[in-house]
Amino acid sequence: MIGTVVNTITVLIGSTTGTVIGDRLPDRIHRKVMEGIGLVTILIGMKMAFEVKYILVVIGSIAFGGVTGEILGIEEYLEKFADRLKRRFASEDRKDFVTGFVTSTLLFTVGPMTILGCIQDGLNGNHELLFAKSMLDGISSLALASAMGVGVIFSAPAVLVIQGGLTLLSSHFLFLTKSPFIQDFTSVGGLIIIALGLRLLEIRDLKPGNFLPGLVVVILLDWIATLI
Repeated sequence: MIGTVVNTITVLIGSTTGTVIGDRLPDRIHRKVMEGIGLVTILIGMKMAFEVKYILVVIGSIAFGGVTGEILGIEEYLEKFADRLKRRFASEDRKDFVTGFVTSTLLFTVGPMTILGCIQDGLNGNHELLFAKSMLDGISSLALASAMGVGVIFSAPAVLVIQGGLTLLSSHFLFLTKSPFIQDFTSVGGLIIIALGLRLLEIRDLKPGNFLPGLVVVILLDWIATLI
């Protein structure tokens, strides 16, 4: 759990610092920072998406996962949860708070470094990958918070809960480190990250949270593919 604790602390420090800096920046700088984050987010998502092993599995995962998320209303639940946090702890614009919370939470928890780092941490106490992720998340949280504010800070508890859970249950997720699971899981995660980037650039809001079930569907489809 040491890697996850360090990761949580770096997100807290980075996002808190970014919030302080962001309060002193003019609106035009806020917009430009947001555009830059959106472009980099799409780049990260594309890099992840190209890890695909079985393209049909990824297509099916995004399609079925998206439909499932739409039926369950996952994005709406995330927004309502963020809205409750906003009413209790912050006074800034609702859109900025919700966007900051949802975007940073997904960015920090959906990706191969999260899965591999938590499994290494849980199985053999190797914190190296999560320490590297902590540095990246700390820098990212600073940039995100400077543009989107306090909502980013509340992604830190989400990192603690999600990564902590994966670490404690790491022995059950060891198969995810093998082919084709890690490639297709990463690819689906990358597509979700691209959807985040499109939202940040205000090109189109694809409700990326509703695609999260695809991360479960891709595991099931890859398992079926390995049996065929």
